[in-house]
Parts: sequence; C-alpha cells; structure tokens
Amino acid sequence: MTPQILNDVPEHPQPSARIDSSEKILRVGIIGCGEVAQVSHIPIFNFLRHKYRITYLCDISEDALTHCSQMIIPGDLTGTCVATTTNAKDLCASESVDVVLICNADEYHVEHGILALEHDKWCLIEKPLALCFADLDALIKAENNSKGRVFVGTMRRFAPAFLEAVQEVGGMDKILYARVRSIIGPNSNFIEQSGTFPKYFTDIPSACIEERKEKARAINHQALEKEFGVEATDAAIRQLRILGSLNTHDLSAMREIIGMPKTVLAASLGFPGIYTALFEYDRFAVTFESGINSVPIFDANIEIYSEDKIVKVQFDTPYIKGLPVTMAIREKVGDRTGTSSFGYQERIVRRTYEDPYTLEFLEFYDCVVNGKEIKTGTHDARNDLELYRMILKAGEHTYKKNDGAGQMGKLGL
Repeated sequence: MTPQILNDVPEHPQPSARIDSSEKILRVGIIGCGEVAQVSHIPIFNFLRHKYRITYLCDISEDALTHCSQMIIPGDLTGTCVATTTNAKDLCASESVDVVLICNADEYHVEHGILALEHDKWCLIEKPLALCFADLDALIKAENNSKGRVFVGTMRRFAPAFLEAVQEVGGMDKILYARVRSIIGPNSNFIEQSGTFPKYFTDIPSACIEERKEKARAINHQALEKEFGVEATDAAIRQLRILGSLNTHDLSAMREIIGMPKTVLAASLGFPGIYTALFEYDRFAVTFESGINSVPIFDANIEIYSEDKIVKVQFDTPYIKGLPVTMAIREKVGDRTGTSSFGYQERIVRRTYEDPYTLEFLEFYDCVVNGKEIKTGTHDARNDLELYRMILKAGEHTYKKNDGAGQMGKLGL
C-alpha cells in the first residue's frame, strides 16, 4: 500500500500563555498514577516543591489514586488533600491546575493532551507523544488554537553532559562515523532495586481495558497501513511500540547531536530481541542497535567519531535517582618535542548528579514561567515519527522469529 502523504501543520500562530513570574509555584495535575509516576515523577515533584505543587491526580484505578495521593508532600502547613478523579476532563478543567503531566498509557497521550490544551493548560507529555501522524496533526491543531503549549518528555536531551557533547560534536571538522546503542536489561529489575517500592493495581474497569485495546488497534492501523505503507502484522506492531517506548529517547537525542538522517539503508528487526538499523547521512553512516535481554545493565550511549576525536555520551537508567549522564572524550594530542609521533588522552566529564528527569522538570518550569523556548515540542516530535516510518519500511521483511508479545510483560514493558 502506498503511504499516505501528510502535509506539515503550520507553526503555532497564537501567543503563548505565561504564568506570572511572581507566582513561583506551579500547580500540577498528573494524569496516570502508574509505575513511572510512582518511581520518578511524584518523588521529584516532592523534591521540587519550591517550584511545583501537585494538586490533582487522575487515574482509572481508584486504588492507584489512593496510593499516590498518600505519596504527596503537602506544599504548605495546612495539609490540604490532593484532589482525585477518574475523569481527565475534570482535572484539565480545574482552576487549581496550572500545568498537566500526562504519563498514562500511550494510547491516551494525544487525547488528553488535546483536552489540556482546550483548557489552555501547558502540558508535559511523556514519550511517545504520538504513534501516528494523524494524531500528531490533531494535537498540533489543538495547540495552535490554545494558549497552552506541549513539552515532550525526552529527558536525556536536558542532561548537561549531553549538551556539552552537542557542542563538542558541533566543533568537529568532519564526522566519520557514529553509533547509537540502547541495549538494556528489563526495567522491572532496575525498579525493584530503586528503593521506591511502587505498587501495581488491578481494579481497572473492563470497559476501560477494551477501550484501550480498540484505540491501540486504530492507532496501529493508521500508522502502519495508512501512513507508513507497512503491513500491520503482530511483529510490526511490537516493533512500532518499542520504537515509541524505548527508542524515542535514543533517536531524539541522535537528531539533536548529529541531525536527521537522509534515509535508512538497511534494518534487521524483531522484538523481543536485538534489532539494528543503518542510517545514511551526507558524509557518513550511523549504526543503531537496540533491544532488551535479561542482563541487568543499562547500555545506552551515543558515540561520534571524527579524524582526531571520539565523543561518547553514556546514559544510565532513569529509574534510579541521581545516576549521572557522562561524556567521554578520546583524542589525539600533540607530539613530544623532537618527535613526530602523537600522544593520546582520555577524559570523562560528569557535570552533575542531578538526574535527567529533575533537569527536565526544571527546564519545563523555565519554559512555562520565564518563556524559554521549548526544545522538545510537537514539531520536533514529528521527526521521531518519520524515523519510525523509515526503520519499519526498511526492515519490513527482516523480522526474526521470536516468542512474540507474551514476552513483553516478562521484559518489564
């Protein structure tokens, strides 16, 4: 099937709403009280209570709402209880909410983002922002008609070591080659050792479960069949979802540090398992390798080679607070006096122990309160979708046999 041609949506014509800078505390409504909210978001907002205060929670699980509301540290001495609801519209319409964090199931990111924008709320939406162009265009249209803005949660791009690596690579005369890797152990292993003790609840209405399945079917068909020109097999669906959930971080950071590739020369796909792709740039190629196995390490990095210097950014699991992002530089150094040979030096740069999630929330605050330009916005996210399309198209006939979707739960996804 020929892919559907989609036109870009025009840039945002409306002036953005800005919270008065004299109001230093942003009131946050969180949609989604699952694993990432419990392990990362709520604890970090508690630490950042000089900038944020959680005022509203939304989830389809009443038990999750009860549990998460008890995790929140009151922002003042009154001990005011956090409001809770199972209806996202109530939260988005509330006058006690300035900004909305959307970290629920992928199928609802766009729907609830539009809901927040319709109420002129800024929203930080966890990746993937969208899994098909049609949904992304609908979100951009809503943003164009809103005083709110969308900030996409690709937190690696705010780590100081990564930003310094961007500058180092920008100073290279010529890139010869690059590698992008994200081969990790199951998230469940890291979370179990995080000391955050998340809880999982099963009081999900059956109607909500069926609605989510139907939404997933519609998104998968729209993305794969209508837009990407790829048959919506079970293997292709699994690959699309892992590209969105795991690899948005890798591909988004890759785009920032070396730009957008021209095409995908080849790909060998299949998830669960390890999958690869070869990107073509103007003067060099980039290998991309990713997947999940049972070895409990987080091997995620970007490495760029030039004639005289190699720059590598190393990321760690975001589920353990305080693990730093580092940059390693290996390079040729000048010859010794009286010789024509060259020396070698290696240095590792750790700018901070502040984790990428914390840095992301500080960046979001700066955008909302001080009007800083959003780097990870809706138009930027369009390129991630284009990369999904390129990878899936190049590797459509390469899927390896595996144990299928039943393995995804075991891998902590």
